Formats: sequence, C-alpha cells, structure tokens
Amino acid sequence: MNYTRKLKQMKITFIVFALLLVVTACTPKSNRIDLSGEWKLCLDSTNVAQIDQLSFDQSVQLPGTLDDAGIGKPLNLAPELEREVMLHLYRKHEYIGKAWYKKTITVPELQPSTNKSILKMERVMWKSQVYVDGKPAGEANSLCVPHAYDLTDLLTPGEHELLICIDNSRQFDLNNKDMAHAYTEETQIKWNGILGDFAIHFYQGAPLTDIQVFPNFPDQSVSVKVGGSFASGMQLRLAVKDENGETAASRRFEPNSSGNYAIKMDEQVKRWDEFSPMVYTLEATLLENGKTIQTKTETFGFRELQSKGKSLELNGDPLFLRGTLECCIFPLTGHPPVSEAEWMKLYKTAKAYGLNHIRFHSWCPPEAAFSAADKLGVYLQVEAPNWNTKFGEDKASVDFICTEAERIIQAYGNHPSFCFMSMGNELEGDFQRLTDLVVELKKQDKRHLYTTTTFTFQKGHGLYPEPVDDYFITQYTEKGWVRGQGVFDAEYPNFRTDYTRAVTDLPVPLITHEIGQYSVYPNLKEIDKYTGVLEPLNFKAVRKNLEEKGLIHLADDYLKASGNLAKLLYKEEIERALKTVGIAGFQLLDLHDFPGQGTALVGLLDAFWDSKGIVDSTEFKTFCSELVPLIWMEKAVYRNSESIFVEFGVANHFKTWKKQKVELKLLDTEGNVVKKSDLVTDEIVKGETSKLGTAEFKLADFKEAAQYTLRLSLPGTAYTNSWPVWVYPDTTVELNDDQILVTRSFAEAQKALETGKKVLLNPELAAMKGLEGKFVPVFWSPVHFPDQPGTMGLLIDAENPAFSYFPTDYYTNWQWWDLCKTSKTLEFADLPIKPIIRVVDNFFRNRNLTTLFEAKIGEGKLLFSSMDLSENLDKRPAAKQLLYSLEKYMESDAFAPKNSLTIEQLERLESN
Repeated sequence: MNYTRKLKQMKITFIVFALLLVVTACTPKSNRIDLSGEWKLCLDSTNVAQIDQLSFDQSVQLPGTLDDAGIGKPLNLAPELEREVMLHLYRKHEYIGKAWYKKTITVPELQPSTNKSILKMERVMWKSQVYVDGKPAGEANSLCVPHAYDLTDLLTPGEHELLICIDNSRQFDLNNKDMAHAYTEETQIKWNGILGDFAIHFYQGAPLTDIQVFPNFPDQSVSVKVGGSFASGMQLRLAVKDENGETAASRRFEPNSSGNYAIKMDEQVKRWDEFSPMVYTLEATLLENGKTIQTKTETFGFRELQSKGKSLELNGDPLFLRGTLECCIFPLTGHPPVSEAEWMKLYKTAKAYGLNHIRFHSWCPPEAAFSAADKLGVYLQVEAPNWNTKFGEDKASVDFICTEAERIIQAYGNHPSFCFMSMGNELEGDFQRLTDLVVELKKQDKRHLYTTTTFTFQKGHGLYPEPVDDYFITQYTEKGWVRGQGVFDAEYPNFRTDYTRAVTDLPVPLITHEIGQYSVYPNLKEIDKYTGVLEPLNFKAVRKNLEEKGLIHLADDYLKASGNLAKLLYKEEIERALKTVGIAGFQLLDLHDFPGQGTALVGLLDAFWDSKGIVDSTEFKTFCSELVPLIWMEKAVYRNSESIFVEFGVANHFKTWKKQKVELKLLDTEGNVVKKSDLVTDEIVKGETSKLGTAEFKLADFKEAAQYTLRLSLPGTAYTNSWPVWVYPDTTVELNDDQILVTRSFAEAQKALETGKKVLLNPELAAMKGLEGKFVPVFWSPVHFPDQPGTMGLLIDAENPAFSYFPTDYYTNWQWWDLCKTSKTLEFADLPIKPIIRVVDNFFRNRNLTTLFEAKIGEGKLLFSSMDLSENLDKRPAAKQLLYSLEKYMESDAFAPKNSLTIEQLERLESN
C-alpha cells in the first residue's frame, strides 16, 4: 500500500521528504539565510485574491503567529456562565483562512552549481505555498512535520521576493467536532503563522539525504539505512559517538545500492531507558578522494522495545508505563513550544511526579519534544492527527492520515523516546483501513510498537485487541472495567480489588485508557497567569457568578475540598493498576488541567503544569513511582470489635532488592506508632507486583473514635506510602426523650419544634427535594456532560463540635462513601442557612447545597441531615458513628444554632 502515491494522485504536492532531512545535515560549507524578522502581511480569508492583486498593508514578526501579533477578529464574548463561554479558553484575536507573507531577501554568492537551497518552515498549520519572484515553488500540507521546499532552481545571487501563503483553514475532515488536538480550538488554537526553524539553508553538494538508525541492543550493533545517490569512488564512513563525543565504533564502506550498513560496537553499550537515558550520535561522512564532502548526524539510543504476552519489555526488562496526556495545552501561546528548554521543564515536572510516559493525544509534537525526552528518558506515545468517528468514508482524509503517519516515523523515528504510535484517538469506522496502515508502518519501521486506535467505542471493537496491535489501550474489556470511573461510585470502597479478571486471556499488554477525569473546582487565582493570546473567560465567568451569589469567599475552599477528593481517587486508580498482573501501564487524564471541552479541570496541576496547592510531587510519588509500597485490605472503616487484616507488598519496576526490611505501622494523628509489623524479605523481584507479608492489628483496646494512618515503608529508602483508616467504638446515646427528638417525619419535627424541643430531622430520601447523592465528583466537565448529577464533593466544617465523636477532614474521604451514597443533596437557595456540611456544586451552576445544617425554628432547635442515619446502622458503622456524634452534640450546650428558619421555609425542602 503506497499512500504517498495516492496522495500525489490527488494532485497535492509535497516536496520529496528527503529534502527536509537534508536541512538538518551538518556540512563543511553550510550557509543559511535566517528568515526571522519583519514580514509584510496580506490577509485573504475569502480566498479570492490573486498574487498580483495582494495588498500588503500590515506587517508581522515571524517566526510567530497572527495571534501573537494581535491580528484577527477581536473577542467579543462577555464572561457569563453560559455554555458557549464555558467551552474553552478563547483567542483574543481569531483569524482563519489564507495569510500571505512577503519579504525581500538577498542571496549571497553561491558555491558551485551542485548547491542545494532548501527553505524550511518547522511547524505550519496547515497548508503552505511558496513563490520566488512570483514563480511557484510548490505547496506542502502537513500538521506534524516541517514544510520544506527545494528552491535551488529559483534562487540566484542577489535580491529575490519571497512570498509564502499559509492557509490554516481545514484541509481534510480529521476530527470529531474539530477536537483532534492537531487542529482544534479546544486546547491548541487554529493559529496562522510559522514556528521554529525558519530559514533557507544552502548546501554544497548533498548526496546524503535520509538516515535511519536501527540499534540492536542484544547484539551490540547498529544497522543504518542511508538514502542518497553517490558517485563512483566515494566512500561512506559511519561512526558512533557516545555522550562525551568519544568514538565507540567506526567503519568505512563502499556505498551500495541498497543503502543498508551494519556496525558492530567496539565496547559494551549503555542502554537507553528512564534510569539511564544514554544518547549516542551516528555520524555519517561522505568522502571523495579522501576529502570530506558532507557529514550528517543523527542521535539515537540503544533500546529494544518488545511486546511479550501481557508484558512490555525494554532491553529485556519488564516495563510499566506511568503516563499522562499532553493534549497540546499551552495556554500562553496556543501552540506547542519548539525549544528544547520548554519541553525539558515539562518533562522534569512529569518525572518529579513519578511519571515516565507521555501520550500525545491526536497529535505529534515537534522535534524539540523528542530531543528533550531522549535526554530525560521519557517514553512517548505519538498519535496521527486523527479523532475520526467515520474513518474511511472520506478517501482524501484517509490518504492524508496515512501519508502523515509515514512522515511522522520518517521524521522522528530515530529518537529512542519515540516508543509507541497509535493511529488516533477513539477511532471508529473502517478498521480494515486502520489495520492496513499499521501493517504498512510496521514494515517500514519496527523500532516502535503500534496500535490501531487509542480505545474505541465502536461495537465489535474495543473490548479486545485488534490482530495487528502490539499493545491495547482500553477503559474496559469484555470481562469488565479497568478504570475506577466505572467502579468507585457503585461499589463500597475496598482496597483489595484489582482488574485481574478484566485482563484475563488478553494476548498483548493492556494500557488503561484515560483513567481519572475527576473534575476539580477552578482555581480563580489562575486568571492572572493568562498573559498571552488566550483569554480565560471561563474562569472569569465562574468568578463573576460567585460574586453575584455572594459565594466568592468559598472559591479557595471549593478548590481544596474538590481537589483532595480527586487526589484520593487518583491514588486508588493508580494503585489498582499497579496491583493488576496483566496491566502494563496507565495513562492519566490528567495530571494537569484540560481547559477545553467544556472546561475539563481534571488535573491536580493547572494547565501551566504548576501546583494547585493540593498535592506536591513528593506526596504524589508515594503512590506513583518506579517502586510503590502497596496494601491489600477489605475496607477503611472498622469497629473496635474487629481487626484490620492487611497484606502488604510492592510494585517494583526499578531494581531487584535483596534482604530489604519492610515496615508497616499504624499511626495516630500525632504520628505516634500504635501498632507495627515488619519483616526482612529474601528478595523483591524487579518487574513484579509482590505480596511480601501479612499483618493483623486487633482493635479491642481502641476506645474512642479516631482516624489512623497505615504507613508502609522500605527503611533506608525514600519509598513509603500511606492510607487512612477509621476505628469506631460500639456505643450508643441514651437520649432524653423529653428534650430531644430523632425523627424521619417533617410533621412530627414541626410539632416538637413548636414545643421548644431539640430535633434531629432525618427524612427518608424520597421525602426530600434534592439531587442524587454521589461520592465521586463530576466526570470530566459539567458543561461537556451536562446530564450528570454533577457535584464535586463535600466541604465540611470539620472543627464544628457536631463532629467531636466523628473525626473528619474538611473534604470527602473514604469514611463518607456510604453517607454520600445514601443521601439527597439539598438546594437551599436563599434560605438563611449556614451548612455544617456544604456540598460543592459544579462550577457551571454554583448552587447552595447541603446535607447537614442546623437552625433555630421558633423556640426549638433543628439539626437536619439529608444523609440516611436511620436504616441498617448495624451494617453501616460510619452512619452509626455520625448519628452518635450528632446526638452527643445535641445533648451539649454547644448546640446553639444562630440562624433562624420558619416552618414554611423548612417545608420548602420537603417533596410534594
């Protein structure tokens, strides 16, 4: 299958890709004209102008974008809490269509006529055309690789007018609602301009074109594919140099027609992986009569990536991917960085949080992203710019995607960090065409592992790998879920469950798809960071709405409460994946925020990769690292008549440990050890999740309700992890019925309040108006998915004496699961209520919500709980303990509500 030929048949000319690769060559006589600087500009959004009719009445700086220059239609939306505003960040200036850029250049005196003159534009969106002195030089059409033009026949010494047309309008239908991140307004914007290396390069004699390096780690050798045409008598010298520039192997060849050469290394090579990212340089030198006429270099690493059964292997060792997504989220520029330094900062942050893997969702990054990942040891998954639910219906789009995929592996394939490639995100359509593409790419380049699609919803696919898949990305299999979004709100929390059943019988490694997606309330302090081309109208709309409702003082508390719940769930997500034999990695969605698709703020870091103050890298690495201590236990809430039974072990993807001490402690809130168990292991095997021991902690001597921490550590190392548990004594309160009434009846409560009694009103769920009780927060975005119940956890007045016998944090933790699930969330609107528990509403509504409040009604005092504290308490220890705490509170003088309600106002909470 030759997709390049098919694309040419569509009369879309793309300059021979070898010319592009020449640009990066390093020759004895190489000159360049730097094209950066001021260019004249003519906009042609209607696509009607002829070259001789263009009017250049503006100027702009290149490299750069029209957004950078403030050119285009100004933003005219107001920050109102409306769906259109909340879709994504907005461009301050928007331009879609053709833009013509003109500049007069001076070409120096050229070398002999064998020179090549190559124009390179590193990143363009989407189509370009080039003219020299009015003569066409061709056109290029790519979102993922540089646009390159051979201007040899058009440039002579002296002045020339260079005219470039960039068309950023849609060229092919690649996207599900224009959401593929290579071409979208959701994250990256549809910018017009030129980025990165922008120059005309002159080369004296350039028979060397493409060089592809295929290292063989087991054999300690390198195979090299060299493209070019060579005169008789030429010699080719291939040398491998280490990171210090020392020659590790060198050999001379007579050029052959196949272009294939092999070099055996002179010394033991150093492997490339996350722990030792050794980068070598292949130097190809062309000699004629002993004189160097051209040298070209390519960097590479010695790594062998394999799919073996359910496991990934790198250099013979098991590999577990700890990944997150990069969806082209760069909120200052609206486009990906083209400098290595910016990518180094991003990857260093990811690695600080324990990650080793980045998935580029429906796009491919520029060269600098690969170079930085090479140096830091980050495993990258690249995707074709494809998020199509009807793949195969449009022939031109299919041909473009297939050719673009070929260009991607040719342009970036030498990078050791380029480990995985998918044909796109959540694809649907013609799977035979996708299969054919994967087969073709495997023939061309076996250095990477391939998959047909990063998950799919299409019936008949998605539950099981495609036959050509080297690995399989999914959120569920035919035997069940492999991510918590399908589990955590439906099953009582336990810490023994994993996804082993769901991955049984899979023939290839499974990577869990987009786990997490737990929405966090917007950090309104982030607004000040948006100093670039994008306007955070969505954040401003939330701020304005809170101000109008008198809730702005709660914004930081909403952020912290929802963020800590998200952190809790992300931790359990990751640990379940680590516990599952047969899962080879996970891809989070996301460690950092996704500001598009309805403002999907699902990150524990913001869109700038900065902390939100919820979790730092040290804490996150306790459960996301190359070695993670793990426990297996039934639950988090216990009565003191029970024991805590724990199995403990580690997920070890670092090294094999001998005679390592492992220590399990039960700590109180002051950090004091109240129980402990330890052992010394014979061996902790690299590449395995191992159960190392068991412990039983009896709780009979725990006489008061308290929260404790189970901490598992490997003493002498940085590896430690912890989990909260709660222990409640089996106690009840003997209430004075003459003073306190506990009832489920609104009518009975009203009568008691009228007589001045204290009343705990706990109606049946059906008797109250309200929202379905939820434990997990909003999935992804309340704007993108508006039909979900859509709350974001509890904001608890933890210091309130109502919780004197029910220890709690200010945010939702595991002991609240049963109480949240057996509740109604009440909207109290303008009622004069100060909640003891406020439910954080989603940021698209910002309603006043509660599940526990108190009020003075006439001479009586009301404590109202919309969490069920009445049914099956013997099987619900948290509910029973909260009831005890509330009753003790009502007995005390501390129960003195300050806010007053009328009976009529109370009745507004009752269902009709």
